[in-house]
Amino acid sequence: MVQSSNTPAIVVHSLAHAVATLSAAAEAGRSVTLLSAPDAGIYAGPGWFGALVAAARDAEPAAQCTALLDCGDDAGAAQAAIRAGIEGVIFTGRADVAERLGDIAGQRGVRLLTVRPDATLDLAAQFLASPEMLRRRCGEVLRYKSGRRTIRPAGSRPAGAGE
Repeated sequence: MVQSSNTPAIVVHSLAHAVATLSAAAEAGRSVTLLSAPDAGIYAGPGWFGALVAAARDAEPAAQCTALLDCGDDAGAAQAAIRAGIEGVIFTGRADVAERLGDIAGQRGVRLLTVRPDATLDLAAQFLASPEMLRRRCGEVLRYKSGRRTIRPAGSRPAGAGE
C-alpha cells in the first residue's frame, strides 16, 4: 500500500508503539504508516524493524499500514534493509547512490524514498506509556481530520519557538 498525502505517519520506537498504532488505526478504519526513528536502520537494523512490523501486524491483523525504515545516508544500511525485504526504505545520501539503490530496490519490490516523510506523531516521549495510553494517543491523531499536522508531545515547542 502506498502512503497517500493524508495517511498519517507515526514514529514508533518499540513493539508496544507499533501495536498501539495499528490497534488505533484498525479502530478508526484508517491506514497508517509505521515510520522508524531517524537513522534506525543504522543503529537498530532491518532485522529488528522487520520483526517489529511483523509482530505488530500479527497482533492487529485488521489494520492497514505501510512501514518505512529510515537508513539515513548509510548506503550499507539501506542495502541491508533492501536485502531483508523491508517494504519501504528511506535513504538520504548522495543522488548517484540513491539511483543505484533505487534500481536494486525496484528489482526486489522495495519502495525507496530519498526524503523522510513528515511525522504526524512521534511516540518517543511516550516510550514507557501504558498500551492503553498509547492507543488513545494514536487514536486522537488518527481521528484528526487533516492527518498532516505534526502533533508534538505535551510541553514541547516547535523548532524556532521563542523562549
